[in-house]
Amino acid sequence: MRISRIIVTAACLAVSACATQRADDSALNSPVSPTTGEEKQERARARIHTELAASYYDLGNMGVALEEVKEALGADPDYGPAYNVAALIYARLKEDRLAEQSFQRALSINPSDFDTLNNYGSFLCERKQVQEAIKHFLAAVRNPLYPFPDRSYVNAGVCARRGGDLAGAEEYFQAALKTRPAHPQALYQLADLYYARGDYAGAKGYLGRLTQVSQVGPEALWLGVRLERRLGDRNSEASYALQLRNKFPNSRETRALNAGQYGQYE
Repeated sequence: MRISRIIVTAACLAVSACATQRADDSALNSPVSPTTGEEKQERARARIHTELAASYYDLGNMGVALEEVKEALGADPDYGPAYNVAALIYARLKEDRLAEQSFQRALSINPSDFDTLNNYGSFLCERKQVQEAIKHFLAAVRNPLYPFPDRSYVNAGVCARRGGDLAGAEEYFQAALKTRPAHPQALYQLADLYYARGDYAGAKGYLGRLTQVSQVGPEALWLGVRLERRLGDRNSEASYALQLRNKFPNSRETRALNAGQYGQYE
């Protein structure tokens, strides 16, 4: 099933949540039959319906996604991943109370579930509960089984930046790069942070690394235009501007470029 991730072409200050479903590693309710060693029928039904719910969530079909997750919980009321997906669905439907309850139920079943911790952190950050959100992102990172700690570090950085903690944001983005040196969003965010503080040489370094490892979106190209303008490199500025106009002619960044609205982004 698809997993939504932060990418550079997404909005700069968005945190990512994932409608992913894995085998439940909760020790509170074993999914395996002690006699046959196979997955219990109820757990298998819950897992399948949760996978379907996550797929419909990714497709934007919240009605069917909600039906599937209810089927999953009807089959196995102690299946943590189903509550995680249910929380994402309720959040998308703006049913925040039900989303909160579902996240908390998932974590009561498995407090170290990194998917739920990351998603709950995203939910909290979007609702301006910055410190609580970061606490959950870092809890996800502490799980040694988490395959994507860079994702939660970037989410923590984005959330810290949203809350005005620029030093903390930089620390989290740097931590993401230690985990995954070519992480596109961490590189973009650092380039943007350095530009904002007037360290144009530092911003150029991170932006250069970004363009070497990833296809960049309109935000990064527009940053390149403004950065090279500050540095006085007209050829590089023109190169970024040409890429922006050719690749993203209808973007708000291209409209700003065509209107000469550099100051609105300073």
